[in-house]
Amino acid sequence: MNRAMGRLVLSCVVLPMLLLASCGQKRAVSLFNGEDLSGWHADVPAADDDPNVAPSFAVRDGMLVSNGNPPGHLITDESYRDYRLDIEYRFPGEAGNCGVLVFASTPRALYDMFPASIEVQMHSGNAGDFWCIGENIAVDNMAARRSGEPEKWGGGPNDSRRILNLTDDSENAVGAWNRLVIETLGDRLRVWVNGDLVNDGYDATASSGQIALQAEGSVVEFRKIEMTPIKKLTEAAEGAKWVVE
Repeated sequence: MNRAMGRLVLSCVVLPMLLLASCGQKRAVSLFNGEDLSGWHADVPAADDDPNVAPSFAVRDGMLVSNGNPPGHLITDESYRDYRLDIEYRFPGEAGNCGVLVFASTPRALYDMFPASIEVQMHSGNAGDFWCIGENIAVDNMAARRSGEPEKWGGGPNDSRRILNLTDDSENAVGAWNRLVIETLGDRLRVWVNGDLVNDGYDATASSGQIALQAEGSVVEFRKIEMTPIKKLTEAAEGAKWVVE
């Protein structure tokens, strides 16, 4: 093949890929197909010794369901950066605990359970808290929102890992659907719950990684998990429209 022909073939392959990438910049893509857990894999320590253990994650009635137990994580096969993650979830029974982990990397990095990441908390009454897991992030007014001395602000087992959210009253009643929107851009991380800006972090020690959902003792249903690539963060006033329809 001569050089001119090689350039032609290369352009025929690369150009469509670039066009697809460009078109995809404004389109939301579902990370859950409503039928199975394609694109995800579970990391459940209890399954190491018992491959027949009841599944922690399942698909029921077109929803992705975290059964809560055994504890573990459902993790995307792919890694991502610079995106808006739009999630609709509910605790169908009692108030409970769960979380969305972004920038996830090393499995079982904390307590032989949690992958290195930054958790966006979904615990009833505390949705939007950050929990640092082998990673770290800063927020404004850190001294008031994070316990302990600054030298203990980190993601290790003995560190002050929790960063309080800004509202604590943005969730709908237990049993109702909530809309959780997470944006990442470089080392920034911004979170809304039902249209309220509940956390806004910067200087994160990671900027890309997998996404994980927790099984943490409570049944949680997810009916929407959509991702849109972004090039800028959304302002609070614009994000106020992100409520359950």
